[in-house]
Amino acid sequence: MRFSVKISEYQKNQMLNICDIDLLGKTIVQDQLNMKISKSYYGEKIIEHNEAKNLLKNSSIINMVGKDTISLSLELGVGSETAVKTVGGIPFLIVFKM
Repeated sequence: MRFSVKISEYQKNQMLNICDIDLLGKTIVQDQLNMKISKSYYGEKIIEHNEAKNLLKNSSIINMVGKDTISLSLELGVGSETAVKTVGGIPFLIVFKM
């Protein structure tokens, strides 16, 4: 399983933007809401499953989109299933670790 990520720093915290690779470049639409999964936000590099696990565990701020990404995150105990939202049937989750 592969993921697309962009890693940056925000207020001295590692911020991870991660999505299922097949969503990269797509726009998800639901009613009046359009959510663009842009290469500039999520597409810095492609990573494998083990690297994704490490990044999810060690990042302080995480923006994630996609069934595989959310599933892996919840499996690792990063985030809560009750916090997962969907747009156009695609799950997304934002996590801030304190």
